[in-house]
Amino acid sequence: MDPAVMGTRLASSVIGPLIKRLFVREGPGAGLVRRPVRLSGLVSFRGEKRTLTEPDVRRLAERLVERSLASPGEPPFPPDEATAVTDALARVLLALGDLDMDDVQAVRLGHRKLARALIHGASAGGAPVASELSADAAHYLDSVTEWACLHILQFFTQRSTFVAATLVAQSRGQDELITKVDELLARDPRPGTPDAAFERRYLAYIAKKHGKLTIFGIDLTDTPGKWPLDAAYMSLEATAPGRVTTARFLTGAEYHAEEVEIVEHTSPLPADRALASHDRVLLRGEAGSGKTTLVQWLAVSAARQDLAEGPLTYLYDRVPYVLPLRALTRHGERLPAPANFLASVGCPLAGTQPAGWEARVLAAGRALVLIDGIDEIPDAERARTRAWLTDLIDAYPGNHWLVTSRPSAVRADWLADEGFTELTLSAMTEDGVAAFIKRWHAAAATGGAEEDAALTAYENQLLAAVKAKPDLGLLATNPLMCGLICALHRDRRGFLPLGRKDLYTAALSMLLIRRDRERHMAVPELREEPQLQLLQRLAYWLIRNGRTMMDRSRAESIIADALPSVPELAALGGAEAVYTHFLHRSGLLREPGPGTVDFVHRTFQDFLGARAAVDEGDFGVLARHAADDQWEDVIRMAVAQARPRERAELLRELLSYGDGHPEERSRKRIHLLAAACLEHAAELAPEVRAEVERRTAGLIPPLDAGEARALAQVGPMVLDLLPGPDGLSDEEARLVTITATHVRSDAAVPFLARFARHPSLTVRSQLMWGWHRSDCRSYAEQVIARLDGQDMHFTLRGDDQIAELERLGLHPKRLDIRVGVSAEATSRFLVACEPTLLRLSYSPAHLTSEALAALHGLEDLAVFSFSEATEPWSLSLLPAEAPLTSLALVGPHLSVQDMELLPNRPLLRTVNFLENGPGTAAEWEALARLPRLATLSCGSHSFLHAPEGLRLPNLTRLAILPDAHWDTAAARLGTLLPGLQRLDIGVAESVRAPDLSALPAHVSVRYDLPAV
Repeated sequence: MDPAVMGTRLASSVIGPLIKRLFVREGPGAGLVRRPVRLSGLVSFRGEKRTLTEPDVRRLAERLVERSLASPGEPPFPPDEATAVTDALARVLLALGDLDMDDVQAVRLGHRKLARALIHGASAGGAPVASELSADAAHYLDSVTEWACLHILQFFTQRSTFVAATLVAQSRGQDELITKVDELLARDPRPGTPDAAFERRYLAYIAKKHGKLTIFGIDLTDTPGKWPLDAAYMSLEATAPGRVTTARFLTGAEYHAEEVEIVEHTSPLPADRALASHDRVLLRGEAGSGKTTLVQWLAVSAARQDLAEGPLTYLYDRVPYVLPLRALTRHGERLPAPANFLASVGCPLAGTQPAGWEARVLAAGRALVLIDGIDEIPDAERARTRAWLTDLIDAYPGNHWLVTSRPSAVRADWLADEGFTELTLSAMTEDGVAAFIKRWHAAAATGGAEEDAALTAYENQLLAAVKAKPDLGLLATNPLMCGLICALHRDRRGFLPLGRKDLYTAALSMLLIRRDRERHMAVPELREEPQLQLLQRLAYWLIRNGRTMMDRSRAESIIADALPSVPELAALGGAEAVYTHFLHRSGLLREPGPGTVDFVHRTFQDFLGARAAVDEGDFGVLARHAADDQWEDVIRMAVAQARPRERAELLRELLSYGDGHPEERSRKRIHLLAAACLEHAAELAPEVRAEVERRTAGLIPPLDAGEARALAQVGPMVLDLLPGPDGLSDEEARLVTITATHVRSDAAVPFLARFARHPSLTVRSQLMWGWHRSDCRSYAEQVIARLDGQDMHFTLRGDDQIAELERLGLHPKRLDIRVGVSAEATSRFLVACEPTLLRLSYSPAHLTSEALAALHGLEDLAVFSFSEATEPWSLSLLPAEAPLTSLALVGPHLSVQDMELLPNRPLLRTVNFLENGPGTAAEWEALARLPRLATLSCGSHSFLHAPEGLRLPNLTRLAILPDAHWDTAAARLGTLLPGLQRLDIGVAESVRAPDLSALPAHVSVRYDLPAV
């Protein structure tokens, strides 16, 4: 049986790396051993050098089987036999450890006989390995075993100890055969189907088209303007915005509320792995945060298909479609059907795709649909886009979908009904910024000793400046701004402007004037101002029309209309020549598709459009668009570029429009935007500044947490407007600290330090929750070290925070450990603290035995976990002497055995299930056997499972989350909980209060709004 016709697509790039894992890597040495090595000493799942276990070998087999089934066309065997085939293949691979031969003998044997020997060995002592397989499955097992043996023998021939000269010819033949088989598979992976041949061409096109990344400013020298994506791509991180609820824990006589973030990932995860665990993702990110770069990275990774190992294996056999919405809707036309995906983005292969190919890809669930830029289409078209996307998902379930947007372009739940998970690209960390700066300077190196030495000096100087200058650090938050800073720093020989407006102005000057001079281009000498006049008209047309892309003919028409007013550009020729000059020389314009043009980044469009609006005096136009998210940066930059009188006029227009807006939410948004603009107002009439501050003062202190976070968007200047702590109520102080903890500035830390001794637990808890948003060490020294931690929970989100507490000698007794903290750091800290209260966001099974023993004094335990892959655990892990009085489980259920053990914890007074229980009659009966149980938290649907006649007479307080079964629960409260005295009902502001008519009259009721 020839492996070349085995009917699978397991080419060498897939099977080779997997097979190599079955063998021990050679250690250092000269390869002087003449004696052949026994196979049992080479396998990686036996002996002293074991790196794989038998389950690992089975997973390798499972991956091979999955990839065979994932190939387009008819599967090699019935899919329902996948498990049986995987088991058989794993047995065959494990038989390598039982073969009584050495590597030389194996090579002499040949791949076919070695395959038969393996299959025979796997069948020894039992039924034949293929006895329960169908004919097709048995045929596949034989084929894939031969193909694997071919690579096994190739591995042997490449070992340094394999020195038998007589085998050289066979070694070469082996390599030649593998090459020929790969060529055959590449030529015709599925006989009779043209899809595979077209896919190869299409994937190669995608890999080449999107395989380059523009690194801003590098093209000022002889280095290329674009860099290979593999070398330039920076790993981005994303966080779930957090569906935040309030977990109500009833402890003792006091009612205590805690914030619990109910999300699967409460710490950042690599953005390119988001689709590994979520089929549908709405990814939000600020301008320049790397959304489009991520789309490129995913498309290229899928197109190359070299994913045998690594975190992106989920992209194997995926066909990427890159759909930038700005290109699809530039004329307001209908969004494309799948058959027109390629044509709509100008792919030159569109006319050659086999009929129905795209439908077959989507129907098989193999598509990776990357829809970039919801924010780059007008608001009026977004509803139509959502309907188009919904229809596609309904028609073709099972594919991967990624949609990108700026944060405020669409509401929080815009795609929730379609099952999309929302993630937000994180601002770059200090380490990320440092890594980017190093990567940028490495990419900019020319190879010349003198130039590269100067570049290294600039790199070191900039790394130090970003750390030492807070204003510079605040600007370096995303890849675009980091690239801009690197380019300007080198261009200005180590001197940088401060502030966004000055940075953008300097960047434009660098691109329009210095670029061609540095590259010694023979072009007419042009002043900067005339060029800006034309470019800003293009930008302003795009902004007024809600677009980020226009036709080339439209751009040339705008230039032609403006040329008579800008005679200096006549040296370049007519409108077409001027357009070509801007396209090829400025670095600001690009043609993303045939006959279309846009700015290289939206940020430059907004900045130049704002400049045009100021020149035109369109302050009323700007103000009337203040509630539109697409105009927010335009208005900010208009204030920055306006002259003092113009700036005052624009801000007055903003205030007036905000005052008269009929919607309260929009009115507040406009006033906050005016306040945010003050950051860019270098000179402003005092009376206008006072008017803006008066409107902002009307929002201070904020009325709720949502307003508090919105207020923080004004920036560091809001810290001067915030009051406190004297003269504020506890709730006002809490809301003020929410605002300050969301202000991204080092100046927030000393402000928050003023609240560290506040008597309110909720205020001090907010200070703790805000720790992760500031520099870890300075916040620890100025805020955390001064907190009165006797009655508060220390919420810890990273190992660095634990390190700071250890450095400060703090060993709190009440710990809230989130998923960002490693099990090792948690275990070490638990031993030092011996806590009495523990909130843990992953399974206690991950803790060391010493850490578990340190819980001997634990009184209050809560385990929060929202991952389906949570490792099981048991209450029996806790020391028997632990005086547990409160238990909360959010996410996991207790096992039946654990429920039976509950009465062994007779001190338990509080059990909190939140929405997840009690879910069975047995759980209710176990609760009834707790002699001191006085408080319970659960969802109203839990009462459906309580046995008739059951009574919990000692339970006096209940916290409940109403749902569709509230009426049933309310009717049973009187009989099930005859001693109930107080009922706490968690409801949202938008939810109608539940009917309480069935409650006993003596029950006291309290409503609680979940924190946000």
